[in-house]
Amino acid sequence: MPVYRQWSVILLSASLFITCLLMAVHPLATLQAGVRGLAIWWDVLFPSLFPFFVISELLLGFGIVHGIGTLLDPLMKPLFRVPGCGGFVAAISCASGYPIGAKLTAKLWQQKLLTREEGERLVAFTTSSDPIFLIGAVSVGFFHNPSIAVVIVLSHYLGALLIGLLMRFHAPHAPASSSPGGQGQAGWREALLAMHQARLEDGRPFGEMLSDSVKSSLRLIIVVGGLVVFFSVLLESLSKSGLMQWLYKCANIVLTGAGMPTALGDAIVGGIFEVTLGTSSAGAVSGVPLVYKAAAAVFVLSWGGLSVHAQITSILNDTNLRYPPFLLARAVHSVISPILLLLMWKPLMGNEETVQVFQSLWSVSRNPVPELVAYTPLIFAIVLSALVLLSLLARFFFRLLQRPE
Repeated sequence: MPVYRQWSVILLSASLFITCLLMAVHPLATLQAGVRGLAIWWDVLFPSLFPFFVISELLLGFGIVHGIGTLLDPLMKPLFRVPGCGGFVAAISCASGYPIGAKLTAKLWQQKLLTREEGERLVAFTTSSDPIFLIGAVSVGFFHNPSIAVVIVLSHYLGALLIGLLMRFHAPHAPASSSPGGQGQAGWREALLAMHQARLEDGRPFGEMLSDSVKSSLRLIIVVGGLVVFFSVLLESLSKSGLMQWLYKCANIVLTGAGMPTALGDAIVGGIFEVTLGTSSAGAVSGVPLVYKAAAAVFVLSWGGLSVHAQITSILNDTNLRYPPFLLARAVHSVISPILLLLMWKPLMGNEETVQVFQSLWSVSRNPVPELVAYTPLIFAIVLSALVLLSLLARFFFRLLQRPE
C-alpha cells in the first residue's frame, strides 16, 4: 500500500474515533442534530428527488433518453464534448438538483453511452442546485427577500454553464464515444431508431422495469438521507467541541483578503460541510450588506457542501469516474458564481421594476416551496425543449456550412 494511502487510513480512523467520542460526550446535541438532518431528508429531499429518480430510470429503460440524446448531439458535442444524452442529464438536473446528475451519468456510463472522460465532464457541470431550493428556500425562506431570486439563479446557473465550457478542455486527447448524432447528422428518424433499438436491448416488461426503478431509487435516496444525517451530526459535534473555531479563524483570514465581511465566516464554514446550514446562516447574518450575504450563499450553493460531495462519490463508486475533476469543478464554480453575482448585482437589483416583480410573486409570510414543487416537471420540459430547439438550429447551420457552393 502506498504511503499516502496508509496515512489517509490512519487519519480517517482517528477522525472517526474522535467523532464517536464527541457524540458520546454530547448525546443530546447529537440526537437533535440527527433529527434535524432526518427532517431535511424527509421533508425536502425525499419528495423532491425520489420521483425524479424513478422517472429517470424508466426513461432510460424505454430508450427515451437515447432518442433525445441523438437529437441533442449537434449541440452538446461541439460545446461541451459530451454526447447528446448529456443534454437530458443537464435538463433533469436543472429541474431537480443534485445528486440526480451524477446518478444519470453513472447509468449512462454503465450502458457504455459515455467514456470516463465524458462522464467526468458531464457530472462536473450538471451538479447544481434546483430552482425550487434557490427561490423558495434560499431567497424567500432564508433571506426573506424574493427580489434576490433572479440574481442568485442567474449567477448559479451561468457559473455552471461556464464550468461546462471549461471542462470541455478536460482530457483533450481522450477518445469520444460513438453515437449516431455527429455534428448535424442526426434527425428525428435517427432519434426514433435509437430509442427503438435501446428499448429492444433492454427487453424488460414494464412491471419489472418499474419494480427495478423503485428499488434502485430507494437504495440511493436512503444513502442520500444517511449522509445528510451523518454530516449534520458531525458538524454539531465539531461545534460543541470548539474545533470549529479554528475553521472560523481560517475563513475570516480568507474573507479579509477578499475584501468581504468577516461576519460571514460562520456561513462559509457551515456551507463547506452542508448547503442548507451555510445558506441559512448567510441569510441570518445581521449588519452585512445584502450583496455580500447573497454572494456567500451562492458560494455555498456552487460548492455543494461535503455532504453533496459524499453523495456524488458514493454514486460514482460503481464507475471508473474520478473524484478530483469533480472537486476541481466545484472549487472553480464556487469562485465564478459569486463573481458573477457581484457583477450582475447593480444592473439587476438596481432596477426597481425587477425588484417589484419578484417581491410581488411570493410573500415572505408563507413557504412557497410546496407550490413551487408542482412546477418542477414544467421546468424540466422548458429546459429540455430549449436544448432540443438549439440543437435543431445547430443541425440546420451545420448543414448550411457543409452544403457545396
